[in-house]
Amino acid sequence: MNIHLIHNEAEYQAALKQIRALWDAPEGTPENETLEMLSLVVKKYEEEHYPIEEPDPIEYIKIRMEELGLNQEDLVPYMGDKGNVSKVLNRKRSLSLDMIRKLHKGLRFPLEVLIAEPAL
Repeated sequence: MNIHLIHNEAEYQAALKQIRALWDAPEGTPENETLEMLSLVVKKYEEEHYPIEEPDPIEYIKIRMEELGLNQEDLVPYMGDKGNVSKVLNRKRSLSLDMIRKLHKGLRFPLEVLIAEPAL
């Protein structure tokens, strides 16, 4: 199989189709080698054409609060008093290093998300 860089959407879709066809290829086979190579070129194309934006830390906190069934009072142990929680969630105050550490340790929020620059 001739594997090359992907230059357009049609080539991308064709590569995805080939990946699906080779998905169960046994380790150590030429088909598995082709699968791995195709996966690499698809990943490169996706990184260039479908980049994933860094999540906004405040939106992340709000989404996780909803998923976990938390309210603002539940964040007090991690962010100080209710006023601090409200100010952070309303973007009137930034997350402090102490808040970031507590949210990471207590609620397992990813550090890389919490330290990201919040959207304006």
